[in-house]
Formats: sequence, C-alpha cells, structure tokens
Amino acid sequence: MANKRTAVLVAGSWGTALAAVLADNGHEVRMWTRNAAQAAEITGRRTNERFLPDITLPAGLTATTDIREAVEGADLVLFAAPSSAMRDVARAAAPHLKADVLCVHAAKGFETDSKKRMSTVLNEELSGHEERIVVLSGPSHAEEVVRKCPTTVVVASVSQEAAEEAQDFFINAYFRVYTNPDVIGVEVAGAIKNIIALGAGLSDGLGFGDNAKAALLTRGLAEIGRLGSAMGANVLTFAGLAGVGDLIV
Repeated sequence: MANKRTAVLVAGSWGTALAAVLADNGHEVRMWTRNAAQAAEITGRRTNERFLPDITLPAGLTATTDIREAVEGADLVLFAAPSSAMRDVARAAAPHLKADVLCVHAAKGFETDSKKRMSTVLNEELSGHEERIVVLSGPSHAEEVVRKCPTTVVVASVSQEAAEEAQDFFINAYFRVYTNPDVIGVEVAGAIKNIIALGAGLSDGLGFGDNAKAALLTRGLAEIGRLGSAMGANVLTFAGLAGVGDLIV
C-alpha cells in the first residue's frame, strides 16, 4: 500500500502503540490529545512516557491538540479512545472527516450508559460512513506491540473491502492481521473477556492454582460464546483471536 495519511484519537498506550505500527509501515501519523504537554512530547521527543515509558517512537509520527488538524484529509482514522469517551470523540471528529475515510476503532468495551457496542456508537455519530467502520481486536498488549513483539489481531467489518483495507494499513512482519465478517462477535469477545480476566486474577490472588484458573477461563469462554450467540454473533468467532486468544493474553 502506498503511504497514506492517518490519524489516531487518542494518545493512550494502545493508541500510541498502533500509531507506531502505522508509522513503521511508512504512513504519516497525526495523533490527537487534549494534553498540550503530551502533544509536545510526542512531536518533539518522540516519546509518551506516561503510557509507554522508555520507548522511542518511530519517525513520521506527530501530535496535536486540534482534532480538525489531526483528522482532516486522513485516509484512515483510528479511534482508540476509551469506550466511555468514544461518542464524544467521534462527534468531535465527524465534521472534519473526508467522505471515503476508513474508520477503525480499537476499544474493548460497551458504552457506559447505553451498553451499546462501539461500532453502533460510531454508526450513530459518523453518518454516511457505516460501510467504512472496522473494529480491531485480539490478543495484544500495547507495551509488547511497541517493542515489535510478534502479535496477531483481527479486523472485522460489515464490508469485506473495508476489513481488507484496514488489514493492509496495519499488517507487517511483527503485526499480523486477519479479517473477520463478525463485528458483533469480535466486539462482544473483546469487552466481556475483561470480566473473566479479572476473575482469573482474583483466583491467582486467592492461591487457587492452575486447576481453578483453567476451569474459570474455559467456562467463562463458554458463557461469552452463549451471550455473543444470543446477540447475533457467530459462535466460532469465540474460538479465534478475538475470543480465546484475547482471553489467554
């Protein structure tokens, strides 16, 4: 893929790690943050010490506090805001997006009040871009991605073309990307696995051992699959990267 202009909203650990992937792939990356000091640090020093200490970010990556400057003219906009802030960020970005922009989100969660999935929130706020919305998820710690540890993720969209376009933006030698048509399954898996992960941590803290944790993870995955299926997901999605893969990590 020829080098493209991309934007990343916002500059947390996951957004910064994915911005680094895009920059490594030769794309121009503009990050948006509300914090002027953080924007200056990213642009001037190529670091984001608060979220990814001791990491030097690749060239071709800058940051701004002006969301219009970040997204205007971008071929891809990555929404990496927390699920609780996704609607506000999407609403602020919407007036400045070009018509054929690819909108990728990488948030694992539901909207706090409405309990809506993130693609639903983006559909509501980014009118006219419904066929260009993609979810990126899977077993991926930001601090490992930014160190170029081998990582695999999945991108899902109602449009196979949009999913494959997102795949082309992100895929490289250390960051492998697979496509999936099951948006519901990928989003439900990414959100609900956090509950099971917390339970696994509690089990470890209580000294219950590997037997209990294995049972918790396995039965937890079965519950995730049942819930996802009831919501319209393909149960096979939960046996893949977005499901068992993310649960393991």
